[in-house]
Amino acid sequence: MDDFSDLLPPQAVFHDLAASSKKALFQTLSGLAERQLGLQAREVAKRLADREKLGSTGFGGGVAIPHGKIDGLGRVVGLFAKLAQPIEFAAIDGLPVDLVFLLLSPTDAGVEHLKALARVSRRLRDRGFVAKLRGAGSADALYALFAGGESRDAA
Repeated sequence: MDDFSDLLPPQAVFHDLAASSKKALFQTLSGLAERQLGLQAREVAKRLADREKLGSTGFGGGVAIPHGKIDGLGRVVGLFAKLAQPIEFAAIDGLPVDLVFLLLSPTDAGVEHLKALARVSRRLRDRGFVAKLRGAGSADALYALFAGGESRDAA
């Protein structure tokens, strides 16, 4: 099992996050990135919106990986949210999204950004892992799954 603790700090994992739309979700994620990761919410929101204009980051199966490059960021970092209710996301398969892995990289992180994106995408295409994420009953349980441990309350 992959260990994502290098990308995903424990304080950047959220369970039952409320969002009514993709725009509201990006605003909420941007605020969380500011509080938990020390980034500027306005900059994060702008980068996410700019990237989404190129095409939806909802890649199917109820999963999205919004991502962007941020000035002044020291390393590739993530934030994960399991939504309280699925939202419309214009995903490739048309299904609403309930699992979101926000990936942010330094502006000069070309290869590192692509490797991290591929790594997250590969993990979130694993149906068994996604089922465990959906069954997790807390942020701690979600983090344990990403950190390579099994969760006691995962389905």
